[in-house]
Amino acid sequence: MADQKTNHDTRERILDVAELLFMAHGYEGTSMRVITTGAEVNLAAVNYHFGSKEALLCEVFRRRLSWLNRERLHALDLLEAEAAGAPLKPSQILEAFFGTLLRIGEDSSLGGMTFLRLLGRTLTQPAEFIRTFFASEYAEVIDRYKQALFSALPDVPKAELVWRLHFMLGAMSYAIAGTDVLRVLTGCELGDWAGEGAADSVDDRALARRLAQRLMPFLLGGLRAPLPSALQSLTSSPASPSEGDTAPQTPNHLQEKQP
Repeated sequence: MADQKTNHDTRERILDVAELLFMAHGYEGTSMRVITTGAEVNLAAVNYHFGSKEALLCEVFRRRLSWLNRERLHALDLLEAEAAGAPLKPSQILEAFFGTLLRIGEDSSLGGMTFLRLLGRTLTQPAEFIRTFFASEYAEVIDRYKQALFSALPDVPKAELVWRLHFMLGAMSYAIAGTDVLRVLTGCELGDWAGEGAADSVDDRALARRLAQRLMPFLLGGLRAPLPSALQSLTSSPASPSEGDTAPQTPNHLQEKQP
């Protein structure tokens, strides 16, 4: 029993250190030597538990994504059971999918912002082996949520909903990666522009809440956006804007549906 606990503790320590280092330096920029030094183990221990650097990165993700995917499916199961066959509201679907992910940022036991940043950065530039891994891990969840969106918005072309899911996933990946394009373009921190101070002056839980508060309405707004003009002729025509109202109108089938 003591040996089993020691092996488990060693394995978890390696995963914790690897998660932090992969987030900070990327997969290519993190050597096995740096990982073993940080975890205070030898290379043989890493090979014993994981076999290779590729397998180690996959396991870093698997221990977090297994929980995340279970929670996402559970949340969708509960919503569909409560709806009793009626379509879900788009906001419910997005909250169950994206909101569940963002809540990880507030819980260090689930990886916190360290894992979110690692996930975002890896999704934006995945190596081929991790692309294959993600495709397997996410397959069931993506299919379930895609079908839920199709049911929630039956009058929107399915291809358009897939595009919007693609855009939402891209926005989420970039946001949680922690890459600050405004700093690159202007030399100023995002928080400085927003009047909230630099991100490194805010604890991770507050940063995760700030991110969720701003990102979730943005994603829902993108899902509800008017259809491209080339597609509007394929669906019911939107209501004519009132006099003096020049804003694009959202078709009824993209508006929030009440349960």
